[in-house]
Amino acid sequence: MGDRFNTAAGWALFAGIIALGGAIVSSKFFHEERPEKMGYAIEGVEAEGAGGAAAGPGLNTLLASADVAAGEKVFAKCAACHTVNQGGANGIGPNLYATVGEGIGQGKGGFAFSEALKGKGGNWTFESLDHWLTSPREFAPGTKMTFAGLGNPADRANLIAWLNKQGSNLPLPAADAAPAAAGDNAAPAEGANAASNAAEAPAAH
Repeated sequence: MGDRFNTAAGWALFAGIIALGGAIVSSKFFHEERPEKMGYAIEGVEAEGAGGAAAGPGLNTLLASADVAAGEKVFAKCAACHTVNQGGANGIGPNLYATVGEGIGQGKGGFAFSEALKGKGGNWTFESLDHWLTSPREFAPGTKMTFAGLGNPADRANLIAWLNKQGSNLPLPAADAAPAAAGDNAAPAEGANAASNAAEAPAAH
């Protein structure tokens, strides 16, 4: 009985040694390392945020072709809080007459601007108004303005152009120059090369 037990124990021990050795050897051949970059690249699909959305016309271009009448319609969204007539009373928001070009967070008949807006500094330029109308909270974190903003660039430009007509009348910027197309430069270059080749060619006799 004892011999059988010893034999069985020996075989079990031997099998364990063989299994352990096999695991060690296989680990040498099948060693896995974490890849530097996880996942698989799919051709034709850009990473989220890469490249961004296609850029539309710039603010200057939009202002140069702004529709003032359309801007007045956009202002209807603001009329619940703001007046815009000369000498008009402040409401929930300040009177906006002659705002374009005015100091940010100043004047307006003693309107109680937030510290965030009073501390912004500078003037209400076309650019700063565009930023403000896009997202007041981003322009001046801590502002009391609860309006979420205008997401449409054309609406913002139309509104700014209309506001400019309400007592400011600053000259609107010229439209941005259109980028030169690649083909516009190719033709002159090809013509210059042809002329150069003709000059170098020997004259026929």
